[in-house]
Amino acid sequence: MLEIGVFHNGASTLPVTLTKDGVAVNDGSLKEVHRAAQETLVNQVRQGILAERLGFQSFWLTEHHFQPEGAEMSPNPLMTQMAIATHTKKIRLGQCANIVVWHHPVRLAEQVALLDVISGGRVECGVGRGYQPRENETLGRPYGSTIQDQERNRKAFEEVIAVMKKCWTEDSFSHHGENFSVPPTYTKWNHKQTLAYFGMEKAGRALEDVVAIGEPDMYSAGNPVQATTTTLKELQVFPQPVQKPHPQLWEPVTSSRSIKWAAEKGLNGVMIVEPNDRLRKNIDIYYEAAEKAGWPDMHGRGRFKYGWDAAKRRGIMTSRYIHITTPGKEKQALERAARAMELQFDYSGPFGFGAVVARLNEPMFDLNKRVTADMLREREIAIQGSKQFVIDKIMKMKTECGYEDFSFLAWFELGGFEGREIEDQMQLFAEEVMPVIARECGGKVELPSVGIDYVGAPAAQRAAAE
Repeated sequence: MLEIGVFHNGASTLPVTLTKDGVAVNDGSLKEVHRAAQETLVNQVRQGILAERLGFQSFWLTEHHFQPEGAEMSPNPLMTQMAIATHTKKIRLGQCANIVVWHHPVRLAEQVALLDVISGGRVECGVGRGYQPRENETLGRPYGSTIQDQERNRKAFEEVIAVMKKCWTEDSFSHHGENFSVPPTYTKWNHKQTLAYFGMEKAGRALEDVVAIGEPDMYSAGNPVQATTTTLKELQVFPQPVQKPHPQLWEPVTSSRSIKWAAEKGLNGVMIVEPNDRLRKNIDIYYEAAEKAGWPDMHGRGRFKYGWDAAKRRGIMTSRYIHITTPGKEKQALERAARAMELQFDYSGPFGFGAVVARLNEPMFDLNKRVTADMLREREIAIQGSKQFVIDKIMKMKTECGYEDFSFLAWFELGGFEGREIEDQMQLFAEEVMPVIARECGGKVELPSVGIDYVGAPAAQRAAAE
């Protein structure tokens, strides 16, 4: 079975220019970059809605901040997808990823759950550690994250996920770790409603588990909630997700350490810019680790198919740049697409992503080596050409990587392209390419209609009532 999603990285619609040093960047003033960012956000909502209408199964955003250079901009994927959720009923909404170490875990858990409730249970929750110091050191510092210390960053990441899971699955909980104390042990809470509610047996949690009752505090002034030595021991976080026990977690992974950790913890993996041979090796690493750990899965369903299991929604998803050319316009289209991809890799390459582009038998790339469009196309990371060329390369990826069911993200969005141009690509792919590869894969997954309908009634409830 086939599942295809759309990935949107938040590239600018401004033209791409090469500086005198040969570096691809936004061709615009800061004021123009700000205006283009607004346009990008609107395009993300439009294209998320369009993706459902065209028959794609999922729509994915990333999280990135502070980028005048033009490669990527998506500061709040959950908020953007909330807008998409209210205009759709089927499409899955994924983040690749929420950089969880930039957020308080309780607040982030609430936001993910809100989107899951409003969408009728359509969230695919991506979690990431971040790698850019401009973002990590600005946003992550209050929460114990720093990319300057990989081990500290990993521990913060793991702790955030642990707290989020408690928020989603436990009626009442506490957490006291290295970075977070939920609730703080010094939180005074002598509230009569809380005492009355948990004094009722039907609450399901004993009063003494939730608060530590103490005497009035003679040294504290103010209202009776605070003028006390009674402290809060547990929190109850609302809402919890519609999906039980919680939405499937996903992690963008590149290193064997991250791949194994995701497999051992039951997270799905996302591998974006890898040639087929490296992708196949990493899928092997994931499945070997999953088997050794007893096939971790939050529903306890055991082994899942190699590559992707459409029924269980478990496994590895990858992505490819996709651009379909039309006869007579190939040269101009491919030149523009080339400059757009170089905009992306002139930004992400210096962080080490050039190494991921290398084939298995190639020596590791020099981090100063420029990743070119020709390199991406030659390694079939960028699949750009006629519709038959695109079909052939996608099916080659499925075969060489050994996917049983097949799931991948089509990356249509490119820097310097207007929203309507990307939407034309989405439609052309949906009409000319998707039906062919769906037949080759034994059919396309059909999603249920579960989104919110009129007056807040879930569509499924409305159908049942009628």
